[in-house]
Amino acid sequence: MKVLLINGSPRKSGNTFLALSEAAKTLEKNGIETEIVQIGVKPVRGCIACGQCLTKQLGRCAFDDDICNRISEKLDEIDALIIGSPVYYGQPNGSVLSLVQRMFFSAGKKVQNKPAAAVCVCRRGGATAAFETMNMPFQMMNMPVVTSQYWNIVYGREEGQAALDKEGMQTMRTLANNMAWLLKKIHADGNPGYPQREQWEPMHFIR
Repeated sequence: MKVLLINGSPRKSGNTFLALSEAAKTLEKNGIETEIVQIGVKPVRGCIACGQCLTKQLGRCAFDDDICNRISEKLDEIDALIIGSPVYYGQPNGSVLSLVQRMFFSAGKKVQNKPAAAVCVCRRGGATAAFETMNMPFQMMNMPVVTSQYWNIVYGREEGQAALDKEGMQTMRTLANNMAWLLKKIHADGNPGYPQREQWEPMHFIR
């Protein structure tokens, strides 16, 4: 089994990386492979609702000039997903939101039924609002949301300070242990047995 962790911070070795690394180390101790991918500092374009990914059945975003499709390609080989982001003005990093929206819209079939969790890192406040925002796409994609002992929030401003947040680091370990437990239960007999779902019946409120 494998878990992909997406570091949504422009700082490669910052506090978001520390939080995700703590979770990754715990997952590895549980015998689960991990990979941390950073979105980097290059622009990540937002979705323009062109619909080409669906009408042409591309399985990826029609635009291939940033990291989105590189990460989407990894979704086939993973069993769970953790996305981490710093908090900017009470919201996740805009690049993370752009990535998730395009990735889930164009390659959403690859994440169906796979457990997921969000992690937010902040200096002082706004983390709960950002955390709620990051969890909403998981619910729309039929992804079981993995819980911890608290909201998945870690505090720290300067690089390395997150390691001083003892409760935050413990929350990361608890999250990882819970995710490992769930993955092992799902794959216990080699057959996940995902639930059958009704065909989606969308309804618009303006007719």
